[in-house]
Amino acid sequence: MNKKGHVLNAILLALGLGVILTVDPRSFEPTMDSAFLLAQKIGQLSLPVVLGALFPDVDTAFGKHRKTLHNLPVLVIFLAFPIVFDNLQFVWIGVATHYVLDMVGSKRGIALFYPLSPQEYDLPTGVATSSKHADAVTVVVTVAELGVLAGVHYFVFSLDVSLADAAASFTAVV
Repeated sequence: MNKKGHVLNAILLALGLGVILTVDPRSFEPTMDSAFLLAQKIGQLSLPVVLGALFPDVDTAFGKHRKTLHNLPVLVIFLAFPIVFDNLQFVWIGVATHYVLDMVGSKRGIALFYPLSPQEYDLPTGVATSSKHADAVTVVVTVAELGVLAGVHYFVFSLDVSLADAAASFTAVV
């Protein structure tokens, strides 16, 4: 996907995650307070998710695009950063969803295991970034990503806690 697609994905993710993290689907009664909390959560998520979604394409300025910053070791760094330093909480979501969009939404994949392997991985579902269908594919992929994130949030661990707390509670269960 191109920058426009990644920004569209990130904005839709911030909106959707704001709803997922704010609204309890079992007992939601809209109020002015809930609308304010929702707007506040969307504002909190927007900048980190958009920055994370754009970060992997920094490799267009150096290195090899879709290799240097489009791989699992870089994602692990973004997952570990909030655990170690207790900031950049939601940036990893932008980075991870950037990868998903590049693998599922476009014809060219990403080198998940770079620098160990330059092999690019993708799914046969994508379209060319210049396609008139690129925005529609971005929206479909984003809805699927939000479904996965909602499942994680409701059934695995809360996405609204720090990753350090989530890691601690996960290891306590195991």
